[in-house]
Amino acid sequence: MGFKLAGLLASVSFVMGILFVCFNVDHRLLYQDITEQTIEDGFQFYTTFYNAPPAIKALLHTMVGVGLVSTMGKLFTWDESAMFFDGSCVAIFVFAIAVYLSVTIPSLRTIVDPVPKVDTREDRVEAMRILAAGNTIIIVLLGAILCLQAGQEYARRVTAKELARLDALEKETNAAAKKDS
Repeated sequence: MGFKLAGLLASVSFVMGILFVCFNVDHRLLYQDITEQTIEDGFQFYTTFYNAPPAIKALLHTMVGVGLVSTMGKLFTWDESAMFFDGSCVAIFVFAIAVYLSVTIPSLRTIVDPVPKVDTREDRVEAMRILAAGNTIIIVLLGAILCLQAGQEYARRVTAKELARLDALEKETNAAAKKDS
């Protein structure tokens, strides 16, 4: 495993870990009956998340950047495996970032800092449910990146095994041809 793959796996795993922490609140908002306690827990959790120190946000954004740079770096080998697996990972990563920028950030702002006389409590609850759905989508996308990377490694191993078998077969054929001559 190279540094690029390690950077990609570390960053994806880090972000998925954060999203799985959020999933403790999200699953109650999406898959269970919504109670007043669930809503208050969500407001409190996401307010704490939004008001985290800048170093925490910088770490999150840095890890996302490391993942994107690692994926782009892997793409520069430009063989068939890189074009299919790493190219797909770049597209998925960009889509996950788009969901983060277009869903997560505006929803967090609506939940934590609602516009007076515009955002009602129902709007804040709906924004929290949309945020939970966006987090779930990002988890699925990051899981797809991990699956593609596993598939790429599997394909490399199968290819290396097949090439070794073909090389051994070629050596046997050459040895038999020399013996017959």
